[in-house]
Amino acid sequence: MSRRVFCAVALACSLAVTTLTVYGKRIKTTTPEPPAIPQMSEDRKVVYALNRLAYGPRPGEVEAVEKYGLDRWIEVQLHPEMMQENPKLLAKLQPLDTLVMPAELMIQTYPNPQLIRAMVDGRAAFPDDPLTRLMIRRQVERYKIQEEAKANKSPRALAAAKRVDEMSVEPDLDAVLHGLTPEQQDAIKNGMPQDKVKVLEALPDATQIDVLGAMKQPQRQMLFNFSPPILRRRIEILNNAQQVVYQDLTEGKLLRSVYSNKQLEEVLTDFWFNHFNVYFDKGADRDMVTSYERDVIRPNVLGKFHDLLLATAESPAMLYYLDNWESVGANSEQGNNFRNKGLKRGLNENYGRELMELHTLGVDGGYTQKDVTEVSRCFTGWTIHNPERGGQFEFNPRLHDNGEKMVLGVKIPAGGGMQDGLTVLDMLSKNPQTAHFISKELALRFVSDNPPATMVDRMAKTFLSTDGDLREVMRSMVTSPEFWAPENFHAKVKTPLEMIASALRVTDADVDYSFLLTQQLNVMGQPLYRKVEPTGYSLKNADWLNSAALLGRMNFSLALVSNRIPGIKVDLTPYQNAADPNDVAHELAMTDLSPNTKRAIQMGVDNPEILQQVNQRAEQRQDNGMMMAQGRNRRGGDMAFNAVAPDKTALLAGLTLGSPDFQRR
Repeated sequence: MSRRVFCAVALACSLAVTTLTVYGKRIKTTTPEPPAIPQMSEDRKVVYALNRLAYGPRPGEVEAVEKYGLDRWIEVQLHPEMMQENPKLLAKLQPLDTLVMPAELMIQTYPNPQLIRAMVDGRAAFPDDPLTRLMIRRQVERYKIQEEAKANKSPRALAAAKRVDEMSVEPDLDAVLHGLTPEQQDAIKNGMPQDKVKVLEALPDATQIDVLGAMKQPQRQMLFNFSPPILRRRIEILNNAQQVVYQDLTEGKLLRSVYSNKQLEEVLTDFWFNHFNVYFDKGADRDMVTSYERDVIRPNVLGKFHDLLLATAESPAMLYYLDNWESVGANSEQGNNFRNKGLKRGLNENYGRELMELHTLGVDGGYTQKDVTEVSRCFTGWTIHNPERGGQFEFNPRLHDNGEKMVLGVKIPAGGGMQDGLTVLDMLSKNPQTAHFISKELALRFVSDNPPATMVDRMAKTFLSTDGDLREVMRSMVTSPEFWAPENFHAKVKTPLEMIASALRVTDADVDYSFLLTQQLNVMGQPLYRKVEPTGYSLKNADWLNSAALLGRMNFSLALVSNRIPGIKVDLTPYQNAADPNDVAHELAMTDLSPNTKRAIQMGVDNPEILQQVNQRAEQRQDNGMMMAQGRNRRGGDMAFNAVAPDKTALLAGLTLGSPDFQRR
């Protein structure tokens, strides 16, 4: 049985089992009476659905969904809680331990600079775990705490300096290797990276950690590409522990987008995170974004909008990002104390403004600056207990403005406390402007840049009649005849994340690790979790269409199919014997290419100079690839590839994935 047939059969079987559970609960759906609107052909509908409601099809998936039934597949995707997750994904996520940690435990395991300084000052204990101690030693050096401590001659500073000296002792490699056999010692000192890894894998955990800790950072980094997940993780921790949390986040997102069976849930998690955007690099949010996506966004993407809105409002990540945790009411106990002491701390309107402009009503939602101020007063006291230690939400009545407020013409009586904010969230979640704004945002993502007003109105009506049930709003959209209008096919441009995920899925790529994919997203203009502005990334085509971005996509496509990206493996064997290049292109694009695209790809394949130029670029990148292996060039810049030149089949596949047709979904 071929791989494609196997994938198709396996998917059909897994869907069938899942659906027995789903339909065993007798889920009832309602389909509105459709107006007479032309519809896509049935084969295009499946490709369209997999590109809009998922991150693109995998080999054999179009045929499997056609056999299973598109409507049934969509219904299963609308109920991810009843699906079993892909075991392959779960195995790949398992080493990424921060993805399941509460913020407090994450900070203890991967200490932030504030906690490390507390350890140096004697206000917190150094950990006993040898790997964590080695990691902290590196961080002590990184933040120059030793020099700072010695510069101050006070007894406390001298005691801190002594603790730093103890933590900063550099282990001697010869001493650490003393207990190993002569052959093992020689391999660690003089062997190729593969030889070193083989020796390290055979050592007990404690000895392995000691040897890694005694190596210099470039020596460890050269082992990274050849190491299994556990060893790779230890190298990652020792070389740059402060990046582990972010790398886990991005790796987890990319792995889920490629491997998850719950594709619609993944797409919606990305959509709603973007809608309620927070910025990873803003102070304490470094330790809060993981739980924000895991515990606030993901569980609510197909629930009630009010619950999602409340969860984001109470999230420490959102409170910190938009500064509401520091907001103090003028008519509050703490506000009076600050004024009496001459301190400048008062009302912060950031969250109140974005709550209405971006989260609910929209910029034209009919509110005024006075409403922004009044809403902000309602949310005074919504704060965080000890944010630098991963603290949780708390309502502090001493910060709250207990005076009377007037929001959108509704009086909120004095003395309401935390209920003031809850009242505002309830009002906004039920507002017709919110229903329309949210429906249009979803339609912008899933349908077109100019979604039909009739469909958006139908979605908004569903929103209001179901108390903001997002599953029903999505169902209203996908059962609307406007959704399936022929002009919507390929009407949206893929974001960099969507493009990379769809390319990995359609080529059935094996993703061992995705560090360089994260770098490529930076180059393409979509650094994950690092959108500074609360607007999130644009949903409009025009913002993703520029020559630099398209060149980056083409470079990525050629590197992917040529197996020049460490950690990613693509098998092009199924395409090697294709009689017609158009067959390969059709297989990857899952639909007929436009005549212009076909001609351009054929010209590229037939022109020997194109292949020669691509091969030369691969050779030129060899030095850059070696730099990456040594731990340099870690931020920004072009990708560091293995210098493997593409053959003609790889060139054909790369040109197809980089073509304008594949950039659309």
